[in-house]
Amino acid sequence: MKVNIEIDCTPLEARQFIGLPDVQPMQTAVMDKLQQQLMANIEKISPESLMQSWFTFDPKIAERFQDMFVTMAGLGGSSVKK
Repeated sequence: MKVNIEIDCTPLEARQFIGLPDVQPMQTAVMDKLQQQLMANIEKISPESLMQSWFTFDPKIAERFQDMFVTMAGLGGSSVKK
């Protein structure tokens, strides 16, 4: 004997029929919180904020970066500052 039962329902209706709780509000809240955290972290690693955080420690760091890049590019000879 072969019996086939076909049930046509949405996932929400199936969860309600089985007795599982509706997790949609919790899932929405978690996803909103995750999105806020991701956006906050993306702003922290933007080029502008990185450069600003690097240059706030030492006022002469911009000059040091420029000297370093010139030396790495081979454009600067042996520059000795006095």
